[in-house]
Amino acid sequence: MKVLILEDEIPAQMQLKRLLNVYYPDATIADILDSVDKAARWLTLNSVDLILMDVELSDGICFELFNRVASMPPVIIVTAYEHYALAALKKSAVDYLLKPVGDTEFVEAVEKCIKTLTSPRDLQSLGKLVYQNQDFKQRFVIKVGDQIIVINTKDIAYFFSEDKSTYIMTRKGKHYLFDASLETIEEQLNPRDFFKLSRNCITSISAINSISKYFNSRLRIELLPPYKQPILVSRQRVPVFMRWIEGVAD
Repeated sequence: MKVLILEDEIPAQMQLKRLLNVYYPDATIADILDSVDKAARWLTLNSVDLILMDVELSDGICFELFNRVASMPPVIIVTAYEHYALAALKKSAVDYLLKPVGDTEFVEAVEKCIKTLTSPRDLQSLGKLVYQNQDFKQRFVIKVGDQIIVINTKDIAYFFSEDKSTYIMTRKGKHYLFDASLETIEEQLNPRDFFKLSRNCITSISAINSISKYFNSRLRIELLPPYKQPILVSRQRVPVFMRWIEGVAD
């Protein structure tokens, strides 16, 4: 998902970037612009899936864009002013958020936009096509002394890092030192099957043993084979984690 941010206040820009990074880490911020004129010129040469747009920009009111750009992508208005809501409705904005934007309402608004991109059937077909055409790692090769061990990805419970080293834990409870970072490994895995719970652990869906609510709106995850300690999913990551558990692709 490609996103254009139209906002002339740096703190607001930073908040929108944070929300996207937390809840939609796979989204690409195509650009951040601060004026109607810059946005109009940019949109004649580029396309995006979503615009997050303040009403009052550095050179005027954002609704002028609807008159200057032939085909506008879905728009979420993010502003400090209530009195522009009717104008936003007339311009077919998908949602209207008041600053400061709450995490929950932000996610709900973006999900509305995602649903407008394609029909549910088309979205499902598109998701299948993307995953079919993308090559994910099917096996990992481990060197143990003079031995070479091949581990099928479906036999891996989780990956974890400890003392600056990375390990593979199999579903049978055996663990092996592996010469790659978690960041590199994550790029090679099918995101339908694996999820990065924390900076130190990427788990397979099959290794999730229990999920329970924890203090401060976090989730407590226990893995099987047991990890050295329960893993806590941060409050910001909970919606993303739950979409993964439910099998909903971003």
